[in-house]
Amino acid sequence: MFGWEFPPHISGGLGTACFGLTKGLAKYNTEVLFVVPKAYGDESEEAVRILNASDVPIEITNKVVQQFWDKITLLEVGSNLVPYVGPEEFEKLSSKESSKTETRSEILPGMRFEFSGKYGTNLMEEVARYALVGAVLASKNEFDVIHAHDWLTYSAGVAAKHATGKPLVVHMHATEFDRSGENINHEVFQIEQMGMREADYVIAVSNLTRNTVIERYGIDAKKVFAVHNAVEPADKSDWHHVRAAVDEKIVTFLGRITYQKGPEYFVEAAHKILERDPNVRFVMAGSGDMLNKMIHQVARRRLGSRFHFTGFLRGDNVDRMYAMSDVYVMPSVSEPFGIAPLEAIRTNVPVVISKQSGVSEILVHALKVDFWDTEALADSIYALLNYKGLNKMFHRYGKAEVDNLKWENAALKVIDVYNKAVYG
Repeated sequence: MFGWEFPPHISGGLGTACFGLTKGLAKYNTEVLFVVPKAYGDESEEAVRILNASDVPIEITNKVVQQFWDKITLLEVGSNLVPYVGPEEFEKLSSKESSKTETRSEILPGMRFEFSGKYGTNLMEEVARYALVGAVLASKNEFDVIHAHDWLTYSAGVAAKHATGKPLVVHMHATEFDRSGENINHEVFQIEQMGMREADYVIAVSNLTRNTVIERYGIDAKKVFAVHNAVEPADKSDWHHVRAAVDEKIVTFLGRITYQKGPEYFVEAAHKILERDPNVRFVMAGSGDMLNKMIHQVARRRLGSRFHFTGFLRGDNVDRMYAMSDVYVMPSVSEPFGIAPLEAIRTNVPVVISKQSGVSEILVHALKVDFWDTEALADSIYALLNYKGLNKMFHRYGKAEVDNLKWENAALKVIDVYNKAVYG
């Protein structure tokens, strides 16, 4: 299995989903060799064996591996090639590095690549080198099927397939259309399309994503399966003692502050609610290329005294933020799935989510609105804050619903795909 990140070193939902899925697979005695570009040594290996791509000596003895390397050219990376980082953040990153020119690296026997495992300006170079390491690792290990998560690892999965002849399953967690709207980066699109065309089967995290894969990428519908994500059971269920240091009710947005997540609609809804009820505070937890824009939008609306920006949260701080919240909001413009609402409900927080999200396909006890309808968004948040009967119903039934969304159920569907790939 090829991934780009693994807990506790994560930038978003991708690493969390990989962790949950591998734990679910372990319940069915599925052995997983999980390859990451850079391992830190503190990753959990309760369900996987971590293989560190940075430790792999390159020995091109396999003809397919040699042919693959001969095709690689390292190019300058454009701003949209960096996932989760928009133009503002990219400008800061790129100013710290010298510009890259078109180049070919020579491979010396036994040399190793030192991967950062980050989403920096040399990302495409790391993706290409990771693919080479993937082919080398595949030729040295025994396994039945290759599983590659998201576009960053598709080339590694394809290289491993060519080196070994083993079947390939690729997992689509988010398409380039989700990240960038219609203003897509065509190089990323081409890698996504290549990976899905080369794959024996494609797993999409929702029917919404499955339809995008079929309609926008031209992938055969017969080989694309939707498997919804799940959520880890709460290992710290006793968060009821956590209290906010303010008397007002708290409404929280927690996620990347990017186009995809719709943060501007959250700010506009906050403005509408505060016109009706001044005893509410709003929290935007996360980081991203639209952070400065959101700070300016809050200032223009004169919401500063009722609005808080926390920066990126991880680990216990995420659960603590949910525990202090009265409502969680995910107004995503295009959300392939969305694990965060499940995490919020797991902590007994009612949620408002956009209809343009994969998680809306499986959540019954959540209020759902179109992301652009800030009137409906504000009304839904206001209702959960002020109508105790509605709030109590979502507390009771939402928690029970999410508790039944288990990773072992998702893993069973993934194993069905593996069996199709291996046995036909």
